[in-house]
Amino acid sequence: MRVVVADDAVLIREGLVRLLEEFGCEVVAAVGTGDDLVEAVAEHRPDVSVVDVRMPPTFTDEGLRAAVEARRRIPGAPVLILSQYVEVSYADDLLADARGAVGYLLKDRVVDVEEFMEGLRRVASGGTVFDPQVVAQLMVRRRRGDPLASLTPREREVLELMAEGRSNPAIGRRLVVTDGAVEKHIRGIFTKLGLHAEDGDQHRRVLAVLAYLRS
Repeated sequence: MRVVVADDAVLIREGLVRLLEEFGCEVVAAVGTGDDLVEAVAEHRPDVSVVDVRMPPTFTDEGLRAAVEARRRIPGAPVLILSQYVEVSYADDLLADARGAVGYLLKDRVVDVEEFMEGLRRVASGGTVFDPQVVAQLMVRRRRGDPLASLTPREREVLELMAEGRSNPAIGRRLVVTDGAVEKHIRGIFTKLGLHAEDGDQHRRVLAVLAYLRS
């Protein structure tokens, strides 16, 4: 897996580089500014980029804005935001093109390296993974005309766990239901959101999560 790392903090950036290399990744660029991130993605076309939100010069949301710009230049370029902060102002833009291949995890809540790497691989393969706190902040911004209004409370629970990047067995364990029950709920979600079988289950799963996060 070819990766670009973007973080202005040298120790964190170098730590990520070493971690990724230990797991067999090839870090094709490690940069400290948003502009350098955009250029690195355009030049290297990595399998995924790991991006901090706050970078120079203002240390507000440069990383997130740069990630949006990188995906504008290279449509669908996989991006995993890894930050200490929940910044939703540009998160909608990351989700807007409905292409998937996006994630947003909080640094201080990533306590399992294997789980982080699984999330990174999920994003690189076109999926989504979002920290529950990020999901909660996005939901605060829920707009009128909610496309999820027809979902049952249980279907919403299942979809929220899907947004966190959990597999069907993991959802079943969390909700204490069988794998078959989870599959039934997911089929119901697909049907109510108008997601058709010919799109493929993985693609429908991504589209359902994006609909949830944008609602």
